[in-house]
Amino acid sequence: MLCRRTILTTLATACFVILPAAPALAQQQVLDLYDGPAPGSQDWDEPLVVHPTVGGEDRYNTTQPRLQVFLPEAEKANGAAVVLLPGGGMRVLGMGWYIQETAALLKEAGVAVIVLEYRTLQRTPEEIAQATAPRPSATGPIVFPSMEIRNANANPSPNDPALNEVLRLAVNDAQAALRLVRSKASDWSIDPDRVGMFGTSAGGGVAFGAMMAGEEGATPDFIISNFGPALQDITVPQDAPPLFLITEAWHGPVTDGLIALFQMWIEQREPAELHVYDVPNFTMTPELWGPRMLEWMEEQELLEVSPDA
Repeated sequence: MLCRRTILTTLATACFVILPAAPALAQQQVLDLYDGPAPGSQDWDEPLVVHPTVGGEDRYNTTQPRLQVFLPEAEKANGAAVVLLPGGGMRVLGMGWYIQETAALLKEAGVAVIVLEYRTLQRTPEEIAQATAPRPSATGPIVFPSMEIRNANANPSPNDPALNEVLRLAVNDAQAALRLVRSKASDWSIDPDRVGMFGTSAGGGVAFGAMMAGEEGATPDFIISNFGPALQDITVPQDAPPLFLITEAWHGPVTDGLIALFQMWIEQREPAELHVYDVPNFTMTPELWGPRMLEWMEEQELLEVSPDA
């Protein structure tokens, strides 16, 4: 077991270093999510700040949400679509190599990928400078504080008014994105009944928020969440979307929240699959967990099944 873990850890670490060198995936379209100012943030005055990162960028102070559209080649398109929600703790949108690799994986499988730049917390120049300052080298594993998970809610700051408000606005953005994507079904060769969400970190919380809002035409048909637990109380919807959940074993409330979600789904005999990896950086390496995710999508009839299957 020790040997196997050493090999996997080396592989994950190697991928973590090598993958960012891949060329950025070129989007076909960039669309504003709203006509005019986004409702609810008209008075925000902190300017958008784009900070370069390996393989992409971090975006601070998103006020005007937009969509980056990545469509598969016509001969590969199978009608499935994913609204991809970056992470960043509701304080930033991490649009680096991981998002590029995830979009490329899905696009190669014939899935249309629409990256949503949803609204995030307003931050001052001083706060952004502190967030982007070089970090000292890690001296050991991070120990995450424990918290009681109730109703699968893993929000670490449930009583923060500013974060609650920006979560509400981000969920509104996610709903608007689902409506817009479905409205483009014929133009983008998308089946409007196979439009799901892929959330990473806080993006998972936004996806579950859209699910819980339950508005017709604005809920995901399936949810894939990598490192992204719910940030609000959850009940299993009547038409519960299938869940594919990914996390690491020692990530405190994130792990506990996703385990709670999985348990809620299976107790109601709803489709759910959970992968908990005891390997550093495994969740950040799409080529390692991606094949099983695509198999799951096929099993859930989200992708076209080949005649020989």
